[in-house]
Amino acid sequence: MRSRTGRIAMTLAGLVVIVTAVMAAVFASRLSVDPRATPSPLIGEPAPVVNLPLLEGAGEVTIPHPEAKVTIVNFFASWCLECRVEHADLLAVAEAFSGAGVRMIQVAYQDRSDDAIAFLNEMGISTLIRYVADPGSRAAISFGVFGVPETYLIGPDGRVAERITGPSTALQLGEEIDRLLETDRRG
Repeated sequence: MRSRTGRIAMTLAGLVVIVTAVMAAVFASRLSVDPRATPSPLIGEPAPVVNLPLLEGAGEVTIPHPEAKVTIVNFFASWCLECRVEHADLLAVAEAFSGAGVRMIQVAYQDRSDDAIAFLNEMGISTLIRYVADPGSRAAISFGVFGVPETYLIGPDGRVAERITGPSTALQLGEEIDRLLETDRRG
């Protein structure tokens, strides 16, 4: 009896060690991956072309921006707490890359225009960013948005180069923009 109990205990201990090692390997492999850079079927594909109305005033904005080397499309909402976290970084990126042919478009996602405008007035507005509504969530559906914030970078070739879920940072966006601009310079 004792030897059977001992074998069972040893087998269970061995299984615990194996399961722990497998879990450690899975977690360790995920540490080197930026969880905000999320796979999307759009990566490498032509960006959806969408015309959206400005949040305020008359007019439309085309995504991707026709005159841009790099277009940044950021989906946000007034009710989104993480959108507050990234907003200052978005303003900084728009300013830092204003002369480099980078255009940023912020799309109000499933939000009332009045609420989105109040959010922007509170958090800060840049004349370098185009703020648009998304009636019927046409753009969100075209891009496959899961939630906000979510940011897409479209390269000079009109293809989606990157998708970031959750709050993006100025550093993260800057590195990706630099990469896209460098690729464009090399032709």
